[in-house]
Formats: sequence, structure tokens, C-alpha cells
Amino acid sequence: MNILPLQKGILYGPINSRRLGKSLGINLMPTKYKLCSFNCVYCHYGLTDELTMNLENYIKDLPEYNDVMKAIEGAVKSPLEFDYITFSGNGEPTLYPNFSSLVDEVIKIRDKYRPNVKVALLSNSSGLIYAEVRESIRNIDLPVFKLDAGRADKFRAINNPIRDVNFEGIVDLLSNLSNICIQTVLIDGNLFNTSKEDIDSYFEKLKKIQPKEVHIYSTDRPVPNTEIKRVKPDRLKEIAREGEKETGVRIKAFYL
Repeated sequence: MNILPLQKGILYGPINSRRLGKSLGINLMPTKYKLCSFNCVYCHYGLTDELTMNLENYIKDLPEYNDVMKAIEGAVKSPLEFDYITFSGNGEPTLYPNFSSLVDEVIKIRDKYRPNVKVALLSNSSGLIYAEVRESIRNIDLPVFKLDAGRADKFRAINNPIRDVNFEGIVDLLSNLSNICIQTVLIDGNLFNTSKEDIDSYFEKLKKIQPKEVHIYSTDRPVPNTEIKRVKPDRLKEIAREGEKETGVRIKAFYL
């Protein structure tokens, strides 16, 4: 199983992103094991070792707040070229203690040294149960939230969240946010989310959420479940066209 290794530090990249251009990644999670609130079947970092929403027992393995700030300030002061500073990494970034405070400080540093660089968040949406996380989203230029299914059963089958995460609750929280982007991984094979029933229910959720934009793509990297197949570009483009017509939301298909 040739999955990607975990990021080994606080910063990584800049990487060339199909969606973000040159993206400087911020990893707020452990580097020796994968900690997340989801255990997605397609994650290119492999299966989750510690499935949790509570990081109290893992603090010693998280990067220190001051170390994160020093690393980011060093990067924005350097000659390094990048278009985005992106909260992402080895697991769900919004679970990091004091995440909202960190966002505020990163934006201050960005405004001072790199005002043309944007700040992005790639999130699985689970941290939206916390009011401070929802508040911090307002200050992020591109908040991107995962929605891989239109039904609770497919959500649980594909994303394998910790038991406390409620699908309809996530949809409700997303629908109360503005200026957000939804990202969706579409898959085929022994587990899929591309049938007519799947897509119809997914479009219904997009109608409710009314995001600013939707990004759909498939699995272009190795995944833990070898029975999962990538969705072909023509099918992605077809779903994007159908979705825009059905929901009135702008949908972009990304593929290699």
C-alpha cells in the first residue's frame, strides 16, 4: 500500500495545488501517527491511528503554539514564494487547541508581511460544533469543508467518523455559514458515492448549504482501500454540469 508518509514538521511545501496554486501547508497534528476525527477510506495518509475529537491526551505530541507561530513568521519573512497559507496537514486542523487564536495571529502576520497571500482551511467539518471555530472561519479567505455524501449511511461508510459526529448536524452547521467552499471526493469501486441516488441526495444538501463554490475531484493518489477506484474525468465534468443546473451553485471538477 503505497500511501503517502505523514508530514514530518509544522510547515510543508509549498506544494503545487490544482486548486490553490503554490500552497504552504500548516500541520498542527502529530507527526509519528495519524490523529483525526475521521477515518476516510480514501485518505492518502492512510488509516487513522487515533480516532478522536478530544486532544487532551495527545497534547505532548502536538506542536507548541509558539513554535507554530515562529515557523509561520519565518516563512512569510523568507523569499519563499506561495499563493496560500493553508491549514491542513496530517489530520483535522480545527481540533488543535486555541485554533481560533492561531488563525487570528496568522492573519495578522500575513497582513504585515504578505498582504497578497491568502489564508485557506481544508477541514472535514467536524470542528464546526465549536463556536470559536465557527467564529474564526469568518476571517479565513478560503474556508473549504468536506462533504462527500448526501446521506448519513454513505457518510459513515466513506468517512468513518468518530461516533459523536452527526451527519445532519454537520449539514445544518454548514448551511449557517457564508462564503464557504465545499470539497467532495467522488469514488467508485466496492464503495461508491456516484450512483443516481447518491448524487441526487448530494445535490439536495448543496441546495440547503448554498456554498460559494464546490470543488469535486477523485482519488488520484494511492488509498488504503485498494478496491476503491477513481472516477473518470468525463464523469466528474458531467456531475459538475448537472449539479450547477440543479443547485444554482458553481461547481468545479478537478482531475489529472
